[in-house]
Amino acid sequence: MKVKKYRVKTMKEAMDRIRGELGREAVILNSKAVKTGGFLGLFKTKKLEVIAAVERGIQSATSVKKREEKLKQQAAPSLQYEELLLEIKSLKEAVSSSSAEKKFSSYPEAVKEVFVHLENQGIQESIIDEMMPLLLEKYFLGEANVVKEAKHYIKDLMIPLYTEKKAKKCINLVGPTGVGKTTTLAKLAAKYILQDGKSVAFITTDTYRVSAISQLKTYADILNVPLLVCYNRGEFEKALEKFVSYDHIIIDTAGRNYRDEQYVKALQSFIPFQNNMDTHLVLALTAKQNDMEQIVSRFSSLPIQSFLFTKSDETSSLGAIINMMHKYKKPVYYITNGQDVPDDLLSVTENNIANFLFEEE
Repeated sequence: MKVKKYRVKTMKEAMDRIRGELGREAVILNSKAVKTGGFLGLFKTKKLEVIAAVERGIQSATSVKKREEKLKQQAAPSLQYEELLLEIKSLKEAVSSSSAEKKFSSYPEAVKEVFVHLENQGIQESIIDEMMPLLLEKYFLGEANVVKEAKHYIKDLMIPLYTEKKAKKCINLVGPTGVGKTTTLAKLAAKYILQDGKSVAFITTDTYRVSAISQLKTYADILNVPLLVCYNRGEFEKALEKFVSYDHIIIDTAGRNYRDEQYVKALQSFIPFQNNMDTHLVLALTAKQNDMEQIVSRFSSLPIQSFLFTKSDETSSLGAIINMMHKYKKPVYYITNGQDVPDDLLSVTENNIANFLFEEE
């Protein structure tokens, strides 16, 4: 084990030096505030003394991956396929268990629990790396509750994204098939009608699925909301004129394979995106983040104001919410957590967004 002591002004400075000199596998063994310099005991400056160490011979994720590839290439014909899979699986598990746990193993328990939790939630490494020195510094100086500070950090990260507070007249939901746009539309309508006392009208352009129109008509009947089905841009513009006296016009769009370039082009030719329209991109939290990013890329030609995440009740990892907001600088105003209308719709603000990561809705 290689051990090294650092005296720095801030924990961020220490983390940068530790990573640069000892590598990302290094851990902090101890940290305390000390006073240095001065003259005759006067004018001393306050610094942090940080002791870090790195274990020699740690098996990295890269080395395990190389081993995995080697096993695949060099497996003798006599080696059973199941045995090969078991060995590969054990290697992957070794990396997985060593990642978060080993990375933070020598940190104080309170700090370790927060960082491991954030990693398990899927928060991207760059966000944790930025947060880490600030939380460690406050902890070692005895100034903060770590969980509370983590929430404050995430809140501060999200505050600049929440500039629009009031929903616009037209609310447009777009996104790939299967994310729950129609059900979410009904939940939004119920909120505006039952909680906010607003008048609402429905427009649907989803003429590809007969079931979608039938489902929306059922919701419209229950909520006593007018519904118009539009087959072209001309009908859509007439529907907007007809519903001009309503507080909100909620628009359902067809769910298609997001890989189809013609889908987004068809939306652009059909819907006159305008200043008085909020367009929410609906994403399912059960999808991989890489797939979500491809969806965002496909819809990037549309004026997307915010994300709306569905199916939070079907996954235990909610880090993608923060990751996507941070990467694309877009807010999230609603998250759905079930199929019940209108109950399973959660309002999101900069003040409560971090609570979703710590199971405090």
